[in-house]
Amino acid sequence: MIGVYDVPAVWTRSDDPEQARRLVAAAERTLRLLPPDSDDAARARLLATIAVESRGTVPGGRPLRAARRAEEIARRLDDASLLAFALNGVFMQTFHRTGLAARRDAIGAELVALSARNGLPRYEVLGHLVRIQARCALADLAGADRHAAAADALAARHDLPLVAVFTTWYRALRTSLTAPPDAALTAYDRAADLLPGSGMPGLSHGLPPLARLSVALRHDRPVPAGADTDWGPYEPWVRPLLLAGGGRRDAARAALRAVPDPPRDLMCEVLWCLVARAAVAVDDREAMRRARTALLPAAGEEAAGSGLLTTGPVSAHLDRLTAALERAGGGRTG
Repeated sequence: MIGVYDVPAVWTRSDDPEQARRLVAAAERTLRLLPPDSDDAARARLLATIAVESRGTVPGGRPLRAARRAEEIARRLDDASLLAFALNGVFMQTFHRTGLAARRDAIGAELVALSARNGLPRYEVLGHLVRIQARCALADLAGADRHAAAADALAARHDLPLVAVFTTWYRALRTSLTAPPDAALTAYDRAADLLPGSGMPGLSHGLPPLARLSVALRHDRPVPAGADTDWGPYEPWVRPLLLAGGGRRDAARAALRAVPDPPRDLMCEVLWCLVARAAVAVDDREAMRRARTALLPAAGEEAAGSGLLTTGPVSAHLDRLTAALERAGGGRTG
């Protein structure tokens, strides 16, 4: 049944992209068939389904418009459950550029308050998880700690075991920011042990090596990768950095020319930071400018919006890009 979810969506990469595409197509078809005087709640649920299942992967502004329209209808109907679902869709579509953590934090805050008032524990958990992510991006670990504790308490009360995956990974991120690198790697290894059997391939695939890479980059350590490392969906954005680190400058430049914009999701800032590091390493001005333009809106944030790993302050990457561009262009960054 379209628009019915046991667990709200907090991760921006689908566990089953083909099923997600089918759901979006079915919701769009059903919307076209609805008579003008049809039930507004049904329309809102279909629109929210489009927003949630598109997860930033559908080109154009249709999913964002669908999310906003679903929210508008739900507010007019004063339907708390429907509004929570619509806000889930709005959250999923608040990645149309970098630097939107504060907006997502506001969505999470409303989800927590709305759900607590109306007995919607799953959406209350969602709100806390959204706020963990956003507070990490806003460099507020104390706030993220409070939301992690609240999410864990709700999960224990309502038997929601998958919440521990996200809160354990958050605490590994926290360790990576407050402890030596070896302790961070140990924390990430323990968090990775929770992924098999979680039923969340959209979250799991490629995440452990990316976390280890994030620690290495922030501590200027060699990239921890072997020939058989499975980077999963992150491979196109990791590849230029691996080639640059291996001294293969021409191959790294070719990979930078070929690399697409990252998906508009929780890892967007992190992946742009990887592009930035590779571009500086091989002195690729075009790629540096491209990464700089993409990252500028997030200048005041940490590249930690996933709540799982971080490549550090976005401003540090921007400073590195600006300095490299000035060296290459005689002081002009364009």
